[in-house]
Amino acid sequence: MKDDDFAKLVSSIREAGEIKAGHRPPSRMYEIKPPEIRMVRERLDVSQNDFAVMIGVSTRTLQNWEQGRRQPDGPAKALLRVASRNPKAVLDALHAKEDISQPKDRSIGIRAKRVVNA
Repeated sequence: MKDDDFAKLVSSIREAGEIKAGHRPPSRMYEIKPPEIRMVRERLDVSQNDFAVMIGVSTRTLQNWEQGRRQPDGPAKALLRVASRNPKAVLDALHAKEDISQPKDRSIGIRAKRVVNA
């Protein structure tokens, strides 16, 4: 590794430590607020339980997100960001191997078909 690259790496690690300790603000932050999570779910016209099943989290977790008690992080945050911009893509990706016309829970299939055909 070149000295310049190593110096940049060390500087970056120090900066991350300062941000984590609260001594320095992060340069950018991405946050999905509770009303946006609820908006995404309502745009899909599904219940909390159905939406939780669709994205692979517990209903309790979804309720905590929507009520602001917890914040989604990592992959969940990314999935919600995609769902807010393109719900059809999320439905296509998460239910690609399933026949959307014959899901286990018929109400999810009906609503999913409505979004896919929109």
